[in-house]
Amino acid sequence: MYTYESERADFSAKAYAPGHITGFFQIHEHEDPHRKGSTGCGIVLNGGVTTEVKVGKSVEQTEIFLNGKKVEGKTTRTVVDMITDAPVRVRSWAEIPVGCGFGASGAGALGTAYALNRALSLNQTVKSLTEYAHVAEVVNCSGLGDIAGQSNGGVVIRLQPGGPEFGLVDRIPAPEARVFCIVLGEISTDSVLKDEVAVGRINAAGKNAMFELLKKPTLENFMCQAKEFAGKTGLMSSRAKDVIEAANASGGMASQAMLGDTVFAIAPPYREFPLFEALQEFGQVLEYNISTSVPKLMYE
Repeated sequence: MYTYESERADFSAKAYAPGHITGFFQIHEHEDPHRKGSTGCGIVLNGGVTTEVKVGKSVEQTEIFLNGKKVEGKTTRTVVDMITDAPVRVRSWAEIPVGCGFGASGAGALGTAYALNRALSLNQTVKSLTEYAHVAEVVNCSGLGDIAGQSNGGVVIRLQPGGPEFGLVDRIPAPEARVFCIVLGEISTDSVLKDEVAVGRINAAGKNAMFELLKKPTLENFMCQAKEFAGKTGLMSSRAKDVIEAANASGGMASQAMLGDTVFAIAPPYREFPLFEALQEFGQVLEYNISTSVPKLMYE
């Protein structure tokens, strides 16, 4: 941990981390948070979270703000506490919905780690910073695998659980396809991960989805396996089912973001407009692209 001298002048830095949607997953428990995590597959988005940190004599206590509002920010606070004993002001701005399966907590944690590394001149590597974010997600039950996806970009297969010290990932070669999303509501990641019955269903369906995906690792098969997974776990709401059926009828491929009451869909270029029209019937359509972007520092 870095001990900061409070009488020093203020230092600040800013970083960005992309959002991530998990299509299916399997939970792997371990008493060591560095080894705990999930296997599965998901897509990284070109929308994410920008985070700015400030450390110095003008900062008297650690405070965390999201989109201008003061929040508890447990996962981000854990990252701060692991890196320094100094008070830090953290301000994050999300381009993605929060609490709806877009990996916002993971993006905020990664951005905080990257920005603190810069502000405090710690000179740590990407692997170390990613490990902080992964552990923070796991101990706060805010996520299990988003960090691995967000740190690699694209369509990421998580083959072994854990932070970068123990985890193993691969990627599906895929175009930067358009991703259309309909947010129907929130699902508490914490409550699902602590439900033994739900975990049992998730692990059985996740194991099968991974087995089938690895037979044919394509974007199309990922979407197919994600849909099967969502149906088998019992996490799919009736409204999400209606949206997915409408998307499929329009020529698109759709499933539910894990863990969130959100539908995400993709389509071949010539079917994008019919898909968009079909989704519009259910509410505001958010548009992103699959992106190979990874966390990065930003100029002030």
